[in-house]
Amino acid sequence: MKTHLHLPDAEFCIMQIVWSQPTPISKTQVSELAEPLRGWTPQTVYTLLNRLTEKKFLSTEKHGKERYYSPLIAQAEYLNQETGRFMKMFHQNSLTGLMNALYAGDSPNEQDLLELEQWLREKKSE
Repeated sequence: MKTHLHLPDAEFCIMQIVWSQPTPISKTQVSELAEPLRGWTPQTVYTLLNRLTEKKFLSTEKHGKERYYSPLIAQAEYLNQETGRFMKMFHQNSLTGLMNALYAGDSPNEQDLLELEQWLREKKSE
């Protein structure tokens, strides 16, 4: 897996928009999708798209007067990287530590326990 930078929230929001749409996606389309979510002006969106291009999260090409963007990293790859970073930073890579934090003060319900048990069986047999 490639090592990528951690994205600030604003840049991650733009990536979520790009990942959710057929690509390439125009900067106008990204701006139209971002405006109701965050109230950003087109210039703000263009700035974020440029940052993501510079960081090699997006590729860009121009067709006529419009610029189009495509992801260079898959959503699953980035989320796996961020989850690993989160686990290491906040839970010292401990699944038990994560589970304790998730259920602090509460008990997991029966369905959660059954799903976790199934997941553990599958991981053990891999």
